[in-house]
Amino acid sequence: MAQQLLVNRVRTYSSGTPGRSLNQVGSHHFVIDEPPHAGGPGQEITPADAFLAGVSACGLLLVETFAREEGVDLRRTEVNIEGARSPSDTSRFTGVSMRFELHGPSQRQAEHLVERYKSK
Repeated sequence: MAQQLLVNRVRTYSSGTPGRSLNQVGSHHFVIDEPPHAGGPGQEITPADAFLAGVSACGLLLVETFAREEGVDLRRTEVNIEGARSPSDTSRFTGVSMRFELHGPSQRQAEHLVERYKSK
């Protein structure tokens, strides 16, 4: 029996303002702009910001799920993510770093939860 896939859908369309996109996920709408150096208005988050936010949100939510599964007392989680790109090719990240701050678990438990995420 074939495994059924989960499908996420995003609709992105032009706004009439150069460098600005309108985006829809379900009933949620948001704007993504190119930064001014790339010809956009630079008033909203950039595509790189949206990408990094998705990665850090995924990390945070998975760590919270793992803590629940393992019965770890995790009261609060914060993830800081930073992506570096070359000005000559902004389509690629040269490096991405994430820092997790977990409140509640022991150091050993916190390291285990983050390692479990990293192994995904």
